[in-house]
Amino acid sequence: MKKTAQPGSSDRLLAVGGIAGAVLASTCCVLPLVLVTVGIGGAWVSQLTALAPYQPYVLGATVPLLGIGLWHVYLRPAPACEPGTLCAVPSSRRFTKAALWAGVGLVALAATANLWGPYFW
Repeated sequence: MKKTAQPGSSDRLLAVGGIAGAVLASTCCVLPLVLVTVGIGGAWVSQLTALAPYQPYVLGATVPLLGIGLWHVYLRPAPACEPGTLCAVPSSRRFTKAALWAGVGLVALAATANLWGPYFW
């Protein structure tokens, strides 16, 4: 018997990929600022800036993931779900939407860090 993917699993996969890319894109600029703000410091925090040359590549991979994820959640018709499955629970869809929008916000912060960063450094 062939195992099929659960409806909505591609939405979650795209959301996870978008969030992971957003976190990677923000490691050079946003993450060190957040860590220092909450009191976590050390020489290793300054080493995160070494990832800055890779930020455009990570952003270039993350933006399409987030865009496709948002398209899946908002514009694609909702898949038919069997009662009792995860996709039938409205909170899982809300969580996916929230994760995608959090990724969009984090990518926006990372992409514009050169504009607002000097006010904090």
